[in-house]
Amino acid sequence: MIKKWGLSAAALLLTAAVILPGCASKESPKEAISSSASKALTMNSYEMKSVLTVNKLSIDAPAGANDDTTGMVLNMLQNADISINAVHQSEPMQTELTMVLNLKGDMAMSFNIPMVLTGDKMYVKIPSIPFLPLPETVVGKFLELDPQELAAQQGVAVTPGTTIDTKKVQDLSNEVLSTLLGEYDEETYFKNVKPEEAGIPEEVDAKQVVQFQVTNSNVKEALTILVNNALPKVIDVLNKEEYKELLKIDDTKLAEVKQELQSGEARAEFDKSVADLDSYLTVNNFQLNTALNGDDFPEYQNLLMDVVVKNPEQGQNINLSLTGSNQYSKINEKQTFVIGIPQDGDIITMEELQQQFGAMSTY
Repeated sequence: MIKKWGLSAAALLLTAAVILPGCASKESPKEAISSSASKALTMNSYEMKSVLTVNKLSIDAPAGANDDTTGMVLNMLQNADISINAVHQSEPMQTELTMVLNLKGDMAMSFNIPMVLTGDKMYVKIPSIPFLPLPETVVGKFLELDPQELAAQQGVAVTPGTTIDTKKVQDLSNEVLSTLLGEYDEETYFKNVKPEEAGIPEEVDAKQVVQFQVTNSNVKEALTILVNNALPKVIDVLNKEEYKELLKIDDTKLAEVKQELQSGEARAEFDKSVADLDSYLTVNNFQLNTALNGDDFPEYQNLLMDVVVKNPEQGQNINLSLTGSNQYSKINEKQTFVIGIPQDGDIITMEELQQQFGAMSTY
């Protein structure tokens, strides 16, 4: 049961993650998306605003099946939204973003979490959380994190002082995107639409709007294409020497994943899951719309998702409706950073934070 739910959710989210990066010039819809991958990755600096809103989240279940905790969580998440306002530049590497989480319902609350990333450090401002009492000495401080140290703790080999090869990351993104898109039929999944049909704001100067859509009638085919056709080819891309080095991937493990993915047993289990998908998933709406500006950059994207995930064994249906949007501005212009890079007086290390919590536990 969990595998079938996970299959449905993972496929939809993966599709969203792949298509949202953008599309381009006034070409056929699929060509526009494919050829614009390189264009989108030339954004060396920008401002970005993203919003994800839970329009509906409910569980239809037999009387008494949901406990008080479930009801409280559903109440808080109903109409909840998360937003991210970010400013980024590649040279020198600096990104600052503020993530805001607004929970609604009887226990309405809001969390505001600023973050700053540089070429070698990450800083997260410690918020004040009502139900999680934190020492006053740490609230408002920026927790300093070292990505290389975190990677080493996870057993990933790193070389001190090394930085990410952004050119290889761009090349990898291009190849993965092209590989995935190449497996999907344009007439079935892509089309040009008018800005007003896609809910594009009037202030967005959209030269072309491309819509990617999965419906209840083609979701089985979309999943089959993803798992049977696209993923094995993506593994082949990851298996290239330059990408294995970039991602620190063991080619033996890649071969094992591909072999398992293509094994007769796995195919049979997957085919059965897809055949039974109607019993576990209903796609009322799944659209990704991308608006291209006059310079062929993906200035605005929005997501509309309305699905029902079913559990026939327990007689439960989870109804989930989401809307999201992502807007870029000041592309490749000089950026203004409001937060800036935290200085010593505003920084707390992980060791110092642990010491503060340790001091609290002694009282």
